[in-house]
Amino acid sequence: MTAPLRPLDPTIVKVALGERAYDIVIGRGVLASLGARASALKPGAKAAIVSDEAVARLHLAAAESALARAGISSATIVVRQGEASKGFVTLERVCEELIIAKVERGDLVIALGGGVVGDLAGFASAVVRRGLDYIQVPTTLLAQVDSSVGGKTAINSSRGKNLVGAFHQPVLVVADTAVLDTLPARQFRAGYAEVVKYGLLGDATFFSWLEVNAKDIFTGTAARERAIATCCRMKADIVARDERETGERALLNLGHTFGHAFEAAAGFSDRLLHGEAIALGMTLAFQFSTKLGLSPPADTERMLRHLAAVGLPTHVLDIPGDVPGADQLMDLMAQDKKVKRGKLTFILTHGIGAAFVAPDIDPVEVRAFIAEKLA
Repeated sequence: MTAPLRPLDPTIVKVALGERAYDIVIGRGVLASLGARASALKPGAKAAIVSDEAVARLHLAAAESALARAGISSATIVVRQGEASKGFVTLERVCEELIIAKVERGDLVIALGGGVVGDLAGFASAVVRRGLDYIQVPTTLLAQVDSSVGGKTAINSSRGKNLVGAFHQPVLVVADTAVLDTLPARQFRAGYAEVVKYGLLGDATFFSWLEVNAKDIFTGTAARERAIATCCRMKADIVARDERETGERALLNLGHTFGHAFEAAAGFSDRLLHGEAIALGMTLAFQFSTKLGLSPPADTERMLRHLAAVGLPTHVLDIPGDVPGADQLMDLMAQDKKVKRGKLTFILTHGIGAAFVAPDIDPVEVRAFIAEKLA
């Protein structure tokens, strides 16, 4: 486990990908070092910052100042806040504005925002001029522990989540934990679902630690940095072993097959945030595992208690508004990226800390299980 951090001590987590290796810098106030770190990586480069309206109001000036202090000029591209920006229309606009700003292959794109901005800016970086270097500056808990690390970039299709994208690794991740102080409580809770995911999929000791320390993570003590660093180390290790998700990396999708279907059914709207959908998805993955006799009921009840204790949804009827039927959810899950030759693949579990890839799950059993939960 990561040792407790002093407030001003950044932690460096390395993502070991050979010539494409990069650092994740974690700590309070590290946004101020963005310019110096960018200049060290790309001397003489200019930058284009991609952000959303809400994040730009709060943190754009600090990012621009950090770059300017290092002699880096920057253009700014601001998109609308929310999952709706992860689509073809906004992607085209970002690509065009990068070209208009004359961002060259030797320059940098800065993704300043949560998972939506990170995915959008990362995908634009992958395709403009056949590949631009980019830096992730995640401003949500969810992005700091998950989406900013590992090089998955994508936009949504009307048929499902993240179905159009590319693997394109950043050259640096700068995770300033102080910016999380400005997150709305609901957004922070949603991000915490991804923190819990790491304990549930492969580290029972970490999950036990979260049960004791969740309150301190929410209030912003050194426990927050410790949790983020632990998650980033776990993801960095998995990505280094399986960058393109041909095996072990699929474990990081615990809860996502169910969760992405719920997001799509909710129209990728504020009705259901990504982390809330993943909390529901993990709940169903554990309950389905227990129903199949794979996971102890006590472990499922324990994870449910913890998610409920921090205010995350644990039942499909917690989704506001109309809930889709089992057939619609099955259709949405059929678009999941883990489907192989039309057969569903789930991430199931033998208990807390023991997730595994379960290929070729019988869709009849899945549909019956979903219908039962919707009843």
